[in-house]
Amino acid sequence: MKFTTRCKKLVTAVVFIVNVFIGLTLLTRPALAEIVKVTMHAMENKVVIDNKGTTYDSWNFDGAMPGPVVRVKEGDTVDFTLINDKTNQKSHSMDFHAAVVDVLSEFTPVKPGETSHYTFQANYPGVFMYHCGAESMAEHIARGMFGIIIVDPKGGYNDAYPKPDREYVLIQSQLFSHASDHHALMENTGWKNALINGKVFHYDPVHDPNATLSLQAKPGELVRVYFVNANINMPVALHPIAGIWERVYPNGNPKNILYGMATYNVAVSEASTCDIVSPADHATNNAIVDHTMGAAHRGAITVLMNTPDADPKLGKGKNILLR
Repeated sequence: MKFTTRCKKLVTAVVFIVNVFIGLTLLTRPALAEIVKVTMHAMENKVVIDNKGTTYDSWNFDGAMPGPVVRVKEGDTVDFTLINDKTNQKSHSMDFHAAVVDVLSEFTPVKPGETSHYTFQANYPGVFMYHCGAESMAEHIARGMFGIIIVDPKGGYNDAYPKPDREYVLIQSQLFSHASDHHALMENTGWKNALINGKVFHYDPVHDPNATLSLQAKPGELVRVYFVNANINMPVALHPIAGIWERVYPNGNPKNILYGMATYNVAVSEASTCDIVSPADHATNNAIVDHTMGAAHRGAITVLMNTPDADPKLGKGKNILLR
């Protein structure tokens, strides 16, 4: 009887240890790759480009400038469909900077009323621009055919790439007086405003009394900014006034880390991830700007308010690109 009881206890202990091991393995194992279906409509419509309600003849994805946020995991397969609405006048295409495909087939323009489809595996973690590549590419981008794809690392978060408390997408672009003037686009003449997520001073109630939005966080929170330079010609000197970028991840890749950056230069079409942490003991504000003054004073200023009563929904879930 004593031997049987000891055996039972031993078996129970072994089963417990095995179950714990399996549980820990499941917790630490990277999430399995998935097939993520993404469908967008190329559209030609008017969009609002400032806080006063001024409209602009835009070409865009899904009716908004910028287009929707696409978010996948490293290793996922993106199953993409572009529908060029039959009411459109122009051919459009989709160029994902996160994709390794054939530029002559997958990225080919599609005529109004037609559809394109291709797949690619998101093998590189980071943050990338997407945009229309139809001719003239400069006009299509200038009119609003751009957006962001975030590829989260399959390994998840770690000490070098910590989990943020809040996340925000900021996409900077240029507004030209005559986007159909291809010569002006090439020579960088005739641009009148800098847009952040499609609007002038979008999140800046300090310089625009009509602005109703700003980025929010609580003091001491780690705020992660996914930034895309969708300008036609100009790099961006990305600087958090009254703060320091604690970490900058060029191209958003967790393996690329710069520490303690006051200003980080983001090339045209490049995207980067920037972390900032405010003082935990009192409320503060930051102004995230393009330190190229000609762009800042044309609209490239974003206010980040760090207050105890910050809206708990902002910077989380679907609220990472505020419209």
